[in-house]
Amino acid sequence: MAEKIGLTRLTGSGEGSGECGQGDCPNVYRTDRGTFVVQGEHFAGFQPPEGEGLVEIPEAVLKEAFRALGW
Repeated sequence: MAEKIGLTRLTGSGEGSGECGQGDCPNVYRTDRGTFVVQGEHFAGFQPPEGEGLVEIPEAVLKEAFRALGW
């Protein structure tokens, strides 16, 4: 069973929040361990090592996450 990690949603809060139009994806989350989780369309342009994955998200979503963090 995977360890449960607390997530704080940094994007999807409104203006410029993404490509899906319903606020559900793509999104960036911050974990309670200080790491980030990215939700988005599956990216098939590169095969990552076993157990790893890649997603592609628009630049606007990262900018929104940076604003949420005050960067």
